[in-house]
Amino acid sequence: MQIYNTLTRKLEKFKPLRQEEVKVYYCGPTPYNYAHIWNLKTYIYEDYVIKSLKFLWYKIKTTMNITDIDDKTIRDSQKNGMTLLNFTQKYSQIFLEDLKKLNITLADNVVPISTLIDEMVEMINKLILRWYAYFGDDGSIYYEIKKFKKYWNLAHLDFSWMKESVRINNDEYDKENAADFVLWKAWKSEDWENFWEKEFIFWEKKVILKWRPGWHIECSACNMKYFWAQIDIHMWWVDNIFPHHENEIAQSEAYSWKTFSKYWIHGWHITVDWKKMSKSANNFYTLKDLEEKFSNISKSFLYRSIRLSFMNAKYRESVDFSFEKLEQNFNTIKKIDETLKKLNRVIKSWILGEVKVRRDFREELQDFIWEYVEKIEDDFNMPEALSIFFAFTTFVNTQIDSSKLSISEANSLMEMFKTFDSVLSILDFNILKSEEIPEDILEKFEARNEAKKDKNFTLADSLRDELLSFWYKIIDDRSGSRVERI
Repeated sequence: MQIYNTLTRKLEKFKPLRQEEVKVYYCGPTPYNYAHIWNLKTYIYEDYVIKSLKFLWYKIKTTMNITDIDDKTIRDSQKNGMTLLNFTQKYSQIFLEDLKKLNITLADNVVPISTLIDEMVEMINKLILRWYAYFGDDGSIYYEIKKFKKYWNLAHLDFSWMKESVRINNDEYDKENAADFVLWKAWKSEDWENFWEKEFIFWEKKVILKWRPGWHIECSACNMKYFWAQIDIHMWWVDNIFPHHENEIAQSEAYSWKTFSKYWIHGWHITVDWKKMSKSANNFYTLKDLEEKFSNISKSFLYRSIRLSFMNAKYRESVDFSFEKLEQNFNTIKKIDETLKKLNRVIKSWILGEVKVRRDFREELQDFIWEYVEKIEDDFNMPEALSIFFAFTTFVNTQIDSSKLSISEANSLMEMFKTFDSVLSILDFNILKSEEIPEDILEKFEARNEAKKDKNFTLADSLRDELLSFWYKIIDDRSGSRVERI
């Protein structure tokens, strides 16, 4: 298994700290609005990374935080006239529902950072004791980055130009403003009731401070509580290499004196019609926006197509999103579903016949699965893994059309689909369940068959198209004619 490690900027053989449990952490959302497709693309890549590792028989434990305390959540909760807790719970729940829609498995631990105040205070007190943190003249506690000799090792930037005694109080900033960052923010009147009174120790004196946490300490505290000092993999998207992940390393390693994360995995950007996504460019979309635009499409169909759209490029490459590309994936998912149904009909219609598995058939399946594993082990190369899956789908259709499949072989093909999908998560096996056809649809279906029998092909085609508009498809094959839900 090869993973590209942002820390070293090279592919490395994956060697977990302990085989018994691989610890994976990824940053969660800041729940102040609906997640946009850029956010969701990040969580899709993280999902298939985790599922790939599980597919390769690693025992994975995952944790994701929810940043329910920061500048944006406080600001927007006030704009909406809501308490911070009620406001963030609303958008956290919407976010978690979005993940489920896209077949993204939730982390084992989903942790609102508002539940980690004591852990943050403990970390900050130890950082003060070790002289990594100090009390600023604005009343906040800051981390002094020049004390941490490995600062910039993740971002690979030179900070020799940086002025001393410069501090940043904002939760988010860029490399042009690199400086000591805030750990615990002094209360301001605009924070309203969003503060915690906690005990800190300065020069052996205990001080009760009416403050709130900064953004960066939150993830470090979350890791310390659920994984302690060291994790195997830390993930999120590339723009958080600096400052957030650089600051996480500085805090965590100064606190524990151990290497924080062995591997760092970062996803890349998304464009929309080859332009940067932004509200001003009117190309800023949430899952809710796509649901409304494609309201005539089955929700499962839509969600699986969205997921596929963000898996057609490597996670370390930019992905371009467009409605045209999404609609092309509608067709791709439709073809996959048709193959699944076709194979299911073979299995259900089998009565007596060949049971054994042909040697060349078995070897073909082995080749497919080994090639699939090979692509996954190549730094989660999802475009290449998908190409193996699509080749397998073509193979299934060829086997069905040859009429040579035994029941054992047909069942093996169905199990292979499930094996592929344990990583891809783009199949919906619920479509194989029997579904009662509405009476009006059956009447149109019978009318179409009568028209075809009477050689009134114009009417037959018209009725067929009408059924398609209601998402029902007529299938004519050797076993006869039938209608089923698309």
